Amino acid sequence: MRASDKNYIKNLVKLARHDQILNPLVVTFHITSACNLNCFYCEDFGARLNSQLPPPLPLKDSMRVMEIIRQATDNIVFTGGEPMLYPQIDELVAKAKLDLGFESISILSNGSLLDQHESLLVYIDRLVISLESSDQASLQSVTNASSKITEKIIDNIKHYSKRQGELGFVMIINCVLTPETISEAEQLLEFCLEHNLIISFSPQAVNNWPRYELLISSEFKLFIAKLQELKKRGAPILGSYAYLKTLEDFNPFQCYPSLVPRVMPNGDLIYPCRPIEKENGTHGGRPCNLLEVNSWEEALNIAYDQFGPPPRVCTSCFQQCFAEPSLMQARPFSHLRELLLFPSSRKAKLSTYSPG
Repeated sequence: MRASDKNYIKNLVKLARHDQILNPLVVTFHITSACNLNCFYCEDFGARLNSQLPPPLPLKDSMRVMEIIRQATDNIVFTGGEPMLYPQIDELVAKAKLDLGFESISILSNGSLLDQHESLLVYIDRLVISLESSDQASLQSVTNASSKITEKIIDNIKHYSKRQGELGFVMIINCVLTPETISEAEQLLEFCLEHNLIISFSPQAVNNWPRYELLISSEFKLFIAKLQELKKRGAPILGSYAYLKTLEDFNPFQCYPSLVPRVMPNGDLIYPCRPIEKENGTHGGRPCNLLEVNSWEEALNIAYDQFGPPPRVCTSCFQQCFAEPSLMQARPFSHLRELLLFPSSRKAKLSTYSPG
């Protein structure tokens, strides 16, 4: 049995004991903070910030960080910034699969450099592309990129969508819903249907809260309701009913961020999650660097001793990367329903989806 499957079962026992610290299903490793786009909704990354960034870890140190992560789970997500700006990304991904034995490897990218790193695609299981519009002009307004770059993004998606079976990965489009882009979301869904792509949607967050205009938007509520209907009809939507229901009225839910911990480019562990860490309060932060510990268990013990358990109820970001694994872990019958009824949830491994 895979390590992540064992963790899922162990977590059911922990939940029965009201334990808030659950075993990771997947770990997200931000291997670089550098990016080559300036998406207007992105608060943490962007080419405008690149000059302020320290260099990424050398390959040897990144491997050591991954060795610690591998003790926790066999699922890893590489993200950034733009992960394909990491100088040795192709070698890093190959080593993660061949040397460290990660069973499932995902990359979250903007897609602009994909054709320059085709060799890594044979080692990954999921390629998650951030995309808010299939229209080139609209995409320019979102990314603040040139027409040449946005054309390359769309072309790369179309080209590699045709090669998913050949290269052995699943391509997922992750769309951040904003007041400016929601009117184009249905068109983007049609684009995904045309090119054999799975799609997920998350609301834009501002200072760790869903953007206010979405909270009061009738257009947003109608779109979420339509997603549920389309999902029933077999549309390739990577969003459980539990998650889509949560987005209808942004109802609080039990979030378990230790299911999907994040590690920053220098090796810092974020505990319990980025939104709480960014608040700079007493409930979370960066308790240790994985280069300075000998095991994942040691890192988690340091975090717990410093910050205690995570809060029991979340009313913060509502991002799918945290909400979906939490809902699927806490509601195993909902998880089973998703796996039985919806091929997209099986194909894209819903419970370990971590796109943000």
